[in-house]
Order: sequence, then C-alpha cells, then structure tokens
Amino acid sequence: MDILDSIVIGAGQAGLSSSHHLRRLGIAHVVLDADDAPGGAWQHRWDALTMQDVHGVAELPGSVPPPRTTEQANRAVPAYFAGYERAHELPVIRPVYVDRVTDDEGILVVHAGDRSWRTRTLINATGTWTQPFLPHYPGMETFLGEQFHTVDYPGPEHLRGKRVLVVGGGASAVQFLGALAPIADVVWATRRPPVWRNDDFTPEAGAAAVALVEQRVAQGLAPQSVVSVTGLMLRPQEQAAAELGVYDARRPMFERIEPDGVRWADGSFEPVDAILWATGFRPAIGHLAPLHLRSERGGIQLDRDGRGTTAVKDPRIQLVGYGPSASTIGANRAGRTAARGVQRYLARALAAVDAG
Repeated sequence: MDILDSIVIGAGQAGLSSSHHLRRLGIAHVVLDADDAPGGAWQHRWDALTMQDVHGVAELPGSVPPPRTTEQANRAVPAYFAGYERAHELPVIRPVYVDRVTDDEGILVVHAGDRSWRTRTLINATGTWTQPFLPHYPGMETFLGEQFHTVDYPGPEHLRGKRVLVVGGGASAVQFLGALAPIADVVWATRRPPVWRNDDFTPEAGAAAVALVEQRVAQGLAPQSVVSVTGLMLRPQEQAAAELGVYDARRPMFERIEPDGVRWADGSFEPVDAILWATGFRPAIGHLAPLHLRSERGGIQLDRDGRGTTAVKDPRIQLVGYGPSASTIGANRAGRTAARGVQRYLARALAAVDAG
C-alpha cells in the first residue's frame, strides 16, 4: 500500500483550506469526507437559516464567498464548497467515515470500516457538528412533548404557536429566540446570566477573545468556543424579540423535567410543548483516541502557546477547526498553518533519513 505524505479528514472550511495549501506546497495527499456531498456541516443546517442570518462565511483562499442574501445557507454554502473543490481540483474522497487512526511503526493508518490509508502526517478537520452536547436533567426521558438539539432544529415554522423552552446561553439560543418570539410563546433558561456586548466588536476585541481560547489549548484543557468568550450581541433580525422583552426574561435552569413541562428551583411548574437545546457541541476527535493525544487535563495541547495547529504529543498530527480556529476565518488561517506544519515535519523526517 502506498504511503501518502498527508491525509486531511473532513472537507468543511478547515479541510478545504488545508487541502488547498497542501496542494500549493506540492504535498501528496487526499481528503476523506464522511458526507455524501460537498458542504460540510452547512448542508445539514435548517432550511429557514439564510445567508443573511449566519454570522458570516469567510472566503476560502483565492475565492469569493456567497453574498449575504435570503438564499438558504444549506444550499448556498455547499454550492460554494462544491465549486471550490472542482476549481482547485482538490483530491476529496467521499463518503468515507473514519472510525479510528492508529500507529504502525511510525506510519499513521487511517481506518474507515474495511478500508484504510497509510500516511506520514494527518490534518484533522472534523469540526464539531457530529458531536452535539446534550446535558442530562432528571426526568428528561419522561417529557411527552418534542425535544430538539440545534443539530436537528426543524426551523421556526414547525414551532409556530407552541410554548417553547429554549435552553442555552450562546449565540444559537439568541438566534432561536429571535426567530421564535414573534410567532411562538418562548421561555429562556441558562445556567449563567448571559454576557452582552454593547461596544463594537473590533478586530482587537476579536483577537482578545481568541487569545482566551488559545490559553486553554496551550494548557491542554478542552477548548471553549470562540463565541463563548466574545459575549452576545443582538442583530437587527433579533430586535423584534428584544422589543417583546424575551432577552430580559431569562430564567436560571430548572431542576427537573416532567411529562408536560419543567419544574423550577422554587417549586413552580412551567408547562411547555417543546424544548430546544441550544447547548453546543464538542470536538469530533474520538477517532484519534488510539493515538493518546489528550493531556491529563482533558484537551489536546497545541504548539506555539495554543496559536499553532500541531499536537504537542505527536507532531505528525495537525488540528484545524479546533479551539481558536473553530470559525470560518480561523479555519482558513489554520489550514495554511497546518500545511506548513506538515511541510516542516516532512522536511525533518527526510533530513533524519539522510543523516542516518
């Protein structure tokens, strides 16, 4: 079996950026993508999400992203990614679901069912969409209404006229409340009071937020999302909900879930028809477990004080879309950094062979 110089796992923003830069550097590689079609996680977003609603899609290297229109995001972005793959002739193989990566005497083996690939280096670009986080609360299995996580959110029309409990304190919860408040009866619950931004989100503020995430991965801690440290801001499309007082009526978390609603800590009962869990995601890195990359603090430590993409425990491994690069802008930059990291490792490996 041939040994590749690199393999990229995942063909979302981070994976395509990585592949582009590997190709530019002349590094032989393939991209393994679990989906049947281009688009990464974007193809699985709800139909009501338009390009005007998203927080922005950064351009892939040497291209122009879709405009901020009323076109569905789950159509516009996948079409953009598909066109990019064709235009740059990126070596994407799909569908390939990678279940584990192992080490065979210094060569990485990427396993996908009964198929496998051998490689000297690996860029992991699997994101978080396939790992939704759903906290457990007593009684949640007894609830007779509907429960959705962000990953299977059916869109606002499905919940029109219903009493909906939105759980979570991040940007997705704010967006769901903005869409639902004018057409449904909503209740908002979070573990902690939301932190709002009233100032402009300047490049300096963004850099400061990213630095907080970098500090965590530099210490080997599990990363927080970049959005979780930027604070929350209301966009124009959420102003109608703000005028209804939804964002001022946030409640602390309930104690338990009952068949027809939730029981608050003070003993009062809240009847609801549906619960929408906007509780975030975790990095999709379970397939890397055989390589033992996690630190004793629970995360994968990255080089350059958390600003790089190289796993400290194994320099053959690059992680993009992880920690500080978990945004479309960050993923693009991380793709370039990861490709250069692969190039450096291969150069050192070749030098070691020549010296030996």
